[in-house]
Amino acid sequence: MATCCPSCSKFTPSSFLPHSSLLPSLFSVPSSSVRPVSLRCFYNRQRLWLRSSRRCGPLRATSCSNIESGELPEAQNALSKLLQEFGISEEESNSIASNSPKYLSMLVDEVWERDELSMWEKQIDGFQDKVVHIAREKGDNGKVAYLESLGLSLSSAMNVARYLSAETLTTLILKVKCMKELFFSGSESYEFPTRRVRNMMMQISIPIDEDLQQTLSFFEKVEARRGGLNMLNSSDAAFDFLIESFPRLLLLSVKFHMKPLAAFLESVGIQRGLIRNILLTFPPSLLWNIEVFKTRVLALKEIGRVNDNYAKLLLKYPWILSKSIQDNYQEVVSLFDSEKVPKAFVDRAIKSWPHILGCSPSKLKLMVDRFRELGVQHKKLGKVIAKSPQLLLQKPQDFVKVVLFFENMGFDRQTIGTILARCPEIFAACPIKTLKRKVEFLHGIGVSEAHLPRVIKKYPELLVSDPDRTMLPRLMYLMKLGLSERDVAFMVRSFSPLLGYSIEEVLRPKVEFLVNTMERPVRDVVGYPRYFSYSLEKKIKPRYWVLKGRDIECSLKDMLSKNDEEFAAEYMNLPLTHS
Repeated sequence: MATCCPSCSKFTPSSFLPHSSLLPSLFSVPSSSVRPVSLRCFYNRQRLWLRSSRRCGPLRATSCSNIESGELPEAQNALSKLLQEFGISEEESNSIASNSPKYLSMLVDEVWERDELSMWEKQIDGFQDKVVHIAREKGDNGKVAYLESLGLSLSSAMNVARYLSAETLTTLILKVKCMKELFFSGSESYEFPTRRVRNMMMQISIPIDEDLQQTLSFFEKVEARRGGLNMLNSSDAAFDFLIESFPRLLLLSVKFHMKPLAAFLESVGIQRGLIRNILLTFPPSLLWNIEVFKTRVLALKEIGRVNDNYAKLLLKYPWILSKSIQDNYQEVVSLFDSEKVPKAFVDRAIKSWPHILGCSPSKLKLMVDRFRELGVQHKKLGKVIAKSPQLLLQKPQDFVKVVLFFENMGFDRQTIGTILARCPEIFAACPIKTLKRKVEFLHGIGVSEAHLPRVIKKYPELLVSDPDRTMLPRLMYLMKLGLSERDVAFMVRSFSPLLGYSIEEVLRPKVEFLVNTMERPVRDVVGYPRYFSYSLEKKIKPRYWVLKGRDIECSLKDMLSKNDEEFAAEYMNLPLTHS
């Protein structure tokens, strides 16, 4: 008959307890037929019942915070003394005992069980002695408590400790301190490249080796936890996740592996505070033999223009050390070679955006075919991928949407290809809603739909300029000079690069020279906005001083539009030579 636990209304298996009426029959059974496993099951059932009663009844709770006030310091003191036997200082042992509550609770819980079931194999007097006895029975020699004190869960600490059975506690502590100093120090302001890693995970499309598979599994496990990859911004959390997934890291030699590896990474330009970037983004690489690691880094020489500057490539894309990624390099080069793209452009693209090497040639070819449809191929294709290599990793359907956007504005495919070749950033970075917002801004300042195609064709860079932070301030500056919005709209229609010039570096110096030195009205630039395109020092000033010296007055267009020979012939009385 089962009885109910009054504190939580759960059933407790009282039927597991032997009734007195059953005892004679129990002992009348021949000893040869009594199966030890049955008694073991009986005790296990009682232990389950006792644990259940602690969780739901008024007796005790298994949380360290609910251990009786007198028992907690005793248990911590017992664990601390045991840890000191393994060769660590009193201060450090006290710290570990204070920061391993789950491990401590497990020990105390087992003391309670054995007391209540009278299961002690020998007479042990004193609560602290019992705690120490059980801790010794665990056989981990303090490593589980230490690992929990670092921040690992109890289950993770126990799992990691299994890999470290041959390690002493003092050696383990030394290794942890060394790893944190070498790979996690000097990075207080470090921010884990979460967005880049997510892009790396989404963009990889080649068959991957075991190292990359382990890396992806690592990130997937971290991403599944509350806080996701952003938790890797914390050095302590990052270290915990790392050794949970790669406990073999704690088997590495400090002298013969960790220190030489850190020194090598520094020798190729990785700052000490950024070494963790390599460690966290591609953890299996830290398990490689140091010679293997060096060989993988030196293999990057195959990529032209690297010039021994490996640091940028490694920090942008640590997976470039993977064998599957490095093997894919020749496949990518072969693809573009078949498209008659010079290797220099391919290498420049890879150096700028090494994520390309994680993409299969068949997937890259989908984008190459889209470019060819617009007339962008061969050397022109090379210039596009060198300038905006990320465009190769774009989804073809997103690229087609931008092409349709231009077609709806009245552009033919040849013109769209010309825009792509000149300003590929438009297709690589601008979603349709962003392009629409920029077109609406141009409409708003007076550039009509009829004039818009010509304006964009002459200066497509307007579509990568931010309306609020770039174009609007320049518009406002020109209007503060006394020009109307209609004047500015006329200037943009006549000379669309106008809104692309810096106020401080281009517009203001040339306006001040026009007004203060040349003593011309600002409105002169309305009729000839191309004035802002000429160099102030190399063309505007020299020609102005020539005209002033000869007391000649002319329009800005006459002054600047002629080439040097035509200018000299007309205003300096020099003969015009013809080739």
